Amino acid sequence: MILDIAWEEASIFIEQRELLEAMLNQAIEAGIRLSGGSDEAEVSLMLVEDQRIHDLNLEYRGVDRATDVLSFALQEDMEDEPDSGFEDEMLGDIVISVPKARAQAEEYGHSFERELVYLAVHGTLHLLGFDHEEETEKQAMRLKEEEVMALLNLERA
Repeated sequence: MILDIAWEEASIFIEQRELLEAMLNQAIEAGIRLSGGSDEAEVSLMLVEDQRIHDLNLEYRGVDRATDVLSFALQEDMEDEPDSGFEDEMLGDIVISVPKARAQAEEYGHSFERELVYLAVHGTLHLLGFDHEEETEKQAMRLKEEEVMALLNLERA
């Protein structure tokens, strides 16, 4: 698995980035593996400010507010497109708001690192086709998130 991280948000110190990069890499890789994704998968991750994710949320989803995580899948099934037989290993992009992750970690009573990893797992599962619009889909996605977080020893307190 290849993970490319863009550290656009400046509050995460360089010393902390190495630990976070290792945790994020392990989490995304586990999410892909436990969901039947390719070992050769490529994911781009951007850690951004609220304004940047707000702009993306408005542009791509028509929602005029910041959110915690956005996913942009490149492997979506298109019913009316013929199967080319070519499998691109690039799954897509995940964008996480660092300020939202910090606020949610405080709200939920766990570490910033745990929240950031959870959002990365959530975004990864979206790239792999998981969703939470319908209750059955939501339950399946939550179970997979919990499975990955347990594997990383980052269960909810």
